[in-house]
Amino acid sequence: MQQHSQDPHASIPAPATLAELRASGHVHRGVKEEIRDNLLAMMRAGQDPFPGIVGFGQTVLPHLERALIAGHDIILLGERGQGKTRLIRTLAGLLDEWTPTVEGCEINDHPYQPACARCRKLAAELGGDLPVTWRHRDDRYGEKLATPDTSVGDLIGDIDPVKVAEGRTLGDPETIHFGLVPRTNRGIFSLNELPDLAERIQVSLLNVLEERDIGIRGYALRLPLDLLLVASANPEDYTNRGRIITPLKDRFGAEIRTHYPQTLADELILIRQEADIWTAAELPGHLVEVIARFTRGVRESPAVDARSGVSARFAIAAAESAAASAVRRSALAGSTAETPVARVCDLPAMVSTLRGKVEFEVSEEGREEEVLGAMLRRAIADTFRSRLGNVDLTGLLAKFEDGGTVESGELVPATDLLQRVGEVPGLARIMARLGMEGGESFGHAAAAVEFALEGLYLMRRLSKDTDGGTSVYGT
Repeated sequence: MQQHSQDPHASIPAPATLAELRASGHVHRGVKEEIRDNLLAMMRAGQDPFPGIVGFGQTVLPHLERALIAGHDIILLGERGQGKTRLIRTLAGLLDEWTPTVEGCEINDHPYQPACARCRKLAAELGGDLPVTWRHRDDRYGEKLATPDTSVGDLIGDIDPVKVAEGRTLGDPETIHFGLVPRTNRGIFSLNELPDLAERIQVSLLNVLEERDIGIRGYALRLPLDLLLVASANPEDYTNRGRIITPLKDRFGAEIRTHYPQTLADELILIRQEADIWTAAELPGHLVEVIARFTRGVRESPAVDARSGVSARFAIAAAESAAASAVRRSALAGSTAETPVARVCDLPAMVSTLRGKVEFEVSEEGREEEVLGAMLRRAIADTFRSRLGNVDLTGLLAKFEDGGTVESGELVPATDLLQRVGEVPGLARIMARLGMEGGESFGHAAAAVEFALEGLYLMRRLSKDTDGGTSVYGT
């Protein structure tokens, strides 16, 4: 299997005609054979065939690998935000980097086996001079979001009135305008949210999956298609919005269930990998853990509709929101001295914006923010126990022995917070337990102190009065 290159067009193979292609020793393989060979080669070499996929290593991927080796068309079933589309898109990396096609062919015919009427005619006329072009693997992946208004013409094809108007007869196969599926011939075609496709349109895919040919209006085309068809669906869609017709389900060789991250470690990796937290802000590891625990708590809550699921985009948006809050605080304070660092005070504000990503049970109507707020506090408390549960915080508690208070909030700059707290004995140990070894910025120190204060409040060792975005910690 050839490797990806930085400039995919810098290494286009040389053969430009059918004769040159034969002389180069090129061997034609079907798409499924190509994927099988490249997958096995990567597995033997210890390479990751599905880069960027988190949490599926021992569950989903073994089933997917077996399906690809068997040459099966595949349907992935899972709730929203489980990475189905992301997983499907990695399959393009299993194709050969370059593959030859007949130049100008709409359906990417292989020069050795031209299938459409135009290419067969050209091959008969030109012989070894048949022009060859090369197609990169990135161009061999097609995708369509199934919607109720999708037509057979969109997927399979239809009569092109322009070609008919040019003088061709309706009996001429070249009057056909091919749809998305045949245009992805010799590649991978993905149909997302398959149950949303009208049942009469699903029927048009039956021949594609079994007989590997297509029929357009009155034409009886024996147009053998060479492709891997992959679909995705939410299991609830079978009853809520539509269904996959039984003959179509039967034609998929493999039905694979996906899932949300099953461990906290996988949730953490996913957030760090997917959240678009640019270099203008930093999200400390303990806050990422809070967001991961928060997300898992929402998924497991009886107040949330489990059938709908809680997308991975929930946690990703939460991380991005917390980082953005830190940037906003820095901008309002007029600070440009150091990179803003998110603090625990940046988390509660995200609850109202995340509410729309969760489907609650009817009994919880009107209490959505209250429920999410309680889950967030529980996640902070659990992270505090995990990170600082056995750390001596008496030095910090001593600041409040004589009725002292500390004011914090989402608009309080890190330097102001540290001045209000003063010197904290054992701060270096607290920062070390939070993964901030060597972090000498005021932002890191303030994030550590505020997290410890919030944890002590949740453990009922401190009090907290909150007014808008301001919190006052005391005894």
